[in-house]
Amino acid sequence: MQQPLSGVRVVDLTRALAGPMCTALLADMGAEVVKVEPLPHGDSARLNPPYDGPRSLYFACLNRNKKSVAVNLRSDEGLALVRRLLATADVLAENFRPGVLADMGLDPRRLRAEHPGLVIASISGYGPVGPERETPGLDQIAQGMSGLMSLTGAGENTPMRFGVPIIDTMAGVVAAFGVAAALAGRNATGQGTHIQTSLLESALAALTFQAQQYLSTGAVPRPQGNNHPVLTPYGTFATADHPINLAIGSLSQWPVLCAVLGEPGLADQPEYADPFTRLTHRDKLQADIERLLAAHPSGYWIPVIRAAGVPCGPIHTLDQVFADPQVSALGMVRLADEIPLLRGPLWADGQPVPVRDGPPELGAHTTRTLTALGLSGEEIEDLARRGIVGRQDGAA
Repeated sequence: MQQPLSGVRVVDLTRALAGPMCTALLADMGAEVVKVEPLPHGDSARLNPPYDGPRSLYFACLNRNKKSVAVNLRSDEGLALVRRLLATADVLAENFRPGVLADMGLDPRRLRAEHPGLVIASISGYGPVGPERETPGLDQIAQGMSGLMSLTGAGENTPMRFGVPIIDTMAGVVAAFGVAAALAGRNATGQGTHIQTSLLESALAALTFQAQQYLSTGAVPRPQGNNHPVLTPYGTFATADHPINLAIGSLSQWPVLCAVLGEPGLADQPEYADPFTRLTHRDKLQADIERLLAAHPSGYWIPVIRAAGVPCGPIHTLDQVFADPQVSALGMVRLADEIPLLRGPLWADGQPVPVRDGPPELGAHTTRTLTALGLSGEEIEDLARRGIVGRQDGAA
């Protein structure tokens, strides 16, 4: 299948999670991603737990469909190889602190002057300006500084971080969108763009209506636990056995839910007549709904409520997630190099994006990549012997 980014070459200097998320999405859509990793250990994520034997699963989860070239980035010869590789590239992706790329001799302005069509994607902790621009940033720091943690949890269990690095993930998605937009613009102008985003900016964007509520009214939102902060019923409700998620998303769904629960008159009570009064009487409404749900277990209610057109679903643990028939039907889990991996979350022309290759061993593609740049076998052997490049065969 011809994928949308087939023929696009990405030189990937990213590490950890936000940058690799960006380049994984680009690779999913067909881009050739050449992951340039620093010697001696490569991407720092290769050392992160959890492990399956010697393999880092932290690294494995976001480095599908990529090639690995191992280079000593602290040497002039190694950086010269990177510049030769960039001469063949459409995109450079990096997530160093602002200024580090320039310190390496890869200043974005100089690169753009040498290669006008090059798209550069930069992800930092705090953005390209401001007093913290050069401060290292990580996901949880951005969650806290953006206010996101103050909105998560309930009661004494707040502030609370997300269970996954949600801001790293979102920053990677934002950067991938920026790259795709810049490539589309280059088709019209022939000029590349330096795309920049940060963990902090992506976290602030994730605040959506909560940020708008504060900006417009000055009200500081409080965490609501498993309840939606402004809509109800919209949250987690107990049944005869396990809790379920219920979400009323329109005016018409509220009386339908009441009828399905066996008490249609509930919808006509004055305190539940409209979204605002329901929010005002949220605790009483929660008790009334859970009184009705207590008649049956979750396995009874979910299909019945869904059949009525009201959004409803289970609250899975991960073993239940991957046993769910809908998850199975999506074919999200693919085997690559005997490793079960999640594929990317996109479809193109009716087909899910493929997992072509598993996460590469460090330096697995060094020899063939340098050969394609015009280096001879003897030159590559010499570079490996002197520790300028690393190869999977252990010659470095």
